[in-house]
Amino acid sequence: MALQAAAPGPNEPRRRPAFLTRLTSGARRQAAKAQALTAGRLMTRLPVTAHADDTIVEAASVMARQQVERLPVLDEADRLVGLVTRRDLLQVLPRPDAEIRTEVIEDVLVRTLWLPARSIDVAVVEGVVTLTGHTERRSEKEIALAMAGRIDGVVGVVDHLTHRLDDTRLRDNEPQALHGVADDWQRRM
Repeated sequence: MALQAAAPGPNEPRRRPAFLTRLTSGARRQAAKAQALTAGRLMTRLPVTAHADDTIVEAASVMARQQVERLPVLDEADRLVGLVTRRDLLQVLPRPDAEIRTEVIEDVLVRTLWLPARSIDVAVVEGVVTLTGHTERRSEKEIALAMAGRIDGVVGVVDHLTHRLDDTRLRDNEPQALHGVADDWQRRM
């Protein structure tokens, strides 16, 4: 009887045990979820959703960006009409990772940016492209990321690229830096 009287009521928040205050925020969330008695206390606060009229690529991009395996689908009135899973998307977008990787290297890096094929590391896992390495200019980095994201079968792009020169913020009163494939050749003249 004494334990029941000391316990919080059904509408009162439970007190946090003392050991939880010493944990990281992630560990505290996990511990709180472990003690949850209702679905409301267990659920993620802001659900990640898609609308029924979103394209498959848009839904896949949201899933990759938010790192979720399932995506509730809502209608025009924001009512739940279904659920899209990662497996559903992979069945619709069954392009092999090796094929996507080859296209990123050949079409984006070599043909468009004129970079050596091995200048940037390209990894593809379940349609998510990860670009790692160094570009000379920020504009090259942004082009590589944007073009990789538009390739069929790509569900997301992870950016691990760095750049030496930020050429997106050139001012009119600054002398223009040389731009193009023949920069080194022109500098030597």
